[in-house]
Amino acid sequence: MYDAGKIIPGLIIFVGLMLFAIFNNAGSKVEAPKLEKPVGVKECVKPVKYMKESHMELLNVWRDEVIREGKREMIEVEGKLYEKSLQNGCMRCHTSKKKFCDVCHEFASVYPYCWDCHVAPQADMALQEAK
Repeated sequence: MYDAGKIIPGLIIFVGLMLFAIFNNAGSKVEAPKLEKPVGVKECVKPVKYMKESHMELLNVWRDEVIREGKREMIEVEGKLYEKSLQNGCMRCHTSKKKFCDVCHEFASVYPYCWDCHVAPQADMALQEAK
């Protein structure tokens, strides 16, 4: 009824291939991508660790507050005012979407929908405005 002569060797080969895939990469460290940091800027609206891990949550909160609730007040961090805005806040310092946003998002295989509505800034224009 059962063809144990083919099933058991097949299972052994399958388990062997799965274990090879697991142990072949065990212990190898993947380096995080190197980002282009903003020129002349030392701090952000939140600590670097928070921004690396949870910037998307902050942007969602800002979106909800500004668009849905109409709360457009500025945020003050250590005496400096920041606008709750991807383009007028974040992209003032992080001038290159390609060299900053895309590097991490491609590494993590994450494709955010920010740019469905927002226009990606031109790095040259943003640098000129910053000066």
